[in-house]
Amino acid sequence: MTQPQPAAQTITLPDGTSLETAQYGEGEPLLLICGTSQPHELWAPIVPALAAEYRVITYNHRGIGGSERGTGPLSMRSLAEDAHEVLRQLGIAKAHVLGWSLGSTVAQELAIAHPDAVGAVALAATWGRTNVFQTAVFTGLAHPWRTGDRLAALTALGIAYSPELLETPDFAGMMAALEPLFPSSPTAMATVAEQWDADLAHDAIDRLEQITAPTLVIAGENDLLTPAAQGRMVAERIPTARLEVFTGSGSSHAMLMELPDKFTALVAEHLAKHPIAS
Repeated sequence: MTQPQPAAQTITLPDGTSLETAQYGEGEPLLLICGTSQPHELWAPIVPALAAEYRVITYNHRGIGGSERGTGPLSMRSLAEDAHEVLRQLGIAKAHVLGWSLGSTVAQELAIAHPDAVGAVALAATWGRTNVFQTAVFTGLAHPWRTGDRLAALTALGIAYSPELLETPDFAGMMAALEPLFPSSPTAMATVAEQWDADLAHDAIDRLEQITAPTLVIAGENDLLTPAAQGRMVAERIPTARLEVFTGSGSSHAMLMELPDKFTALVAEHLAKHPIAS
C-alpha cells in the first residue's frame, strides 16, 4: 500500500517545548504514541491501512527527531500530558489511541488522567509494572544509550525482533534504511536513556482499573521485552479490556513491523466497534 503524504505541523507545549507532528488521512482521530527510542516514522508499516479510515496523528516525543527536549523530569505521566497537549493544540477533543511499548504505558496514563479525551484504546507490547526480569532487560538495553555507544545501542535493539527475521538477508537492509531515523545526537541519546528510566519506573498496575475506555491489549508470544504474561496482567486489571496474543513466527516485541497486516486488521476491528460518535 502506498505511503500517504503527511501534513506536518509543529506544536508548542505550555513549557515552550516544540514537538513535531504529522497527520495522515481523514475520519475519526487516531493518535499513535511511540515507544522507547522510536522516531514516529517507524509507524510507516501500518499508517496506510489506518489512514484509509482514520485521521492518523503521529508525533515525536520530546527530545526525539525534530522535537525539542525542553526541561523537567521525564516520566510516563509527563509524556501523557504531552500527548494530551498534542490533541488539544490540534483541536481534537477526543481521539482513539494506539500505543506501542513505552507508548502503551503513556496511553495508560493518558486514559487514566484524561478519560474524556480518549475513545477506544489499543495497547501493544504493554505492561503494568516493571518486574525483575524486565528490569534486567531494560537496564542492559539502556546502558549503551547512557554511554553514547550508538552502534551497540542499535545492535542490542535486535532483541525486539524475532530470531527468524534476524537471520534473514532482509533484516540488514531493513535496519540500514531505518538507522538514520534513530536518535544520534548526544541530547537525543541522553533522552533515550531517560525513556529507559521511565520504563524502569513504570507502575500503573493498581490504577489500571480506572481506565474506562474500550481497550484492546495485544501481546506477543515471543516478546522478550514485554512478555505476554505482562499483557495478560494488564488486560485482567482493565475492566473493559480484551486480550489478543499473537503466536508463532513474528510474534515479537516488534510484531507491528513483522506482522503489519494482522496487527492493523486487529486494531481497525477494535476501533470500528467503538466509534467516537456513538
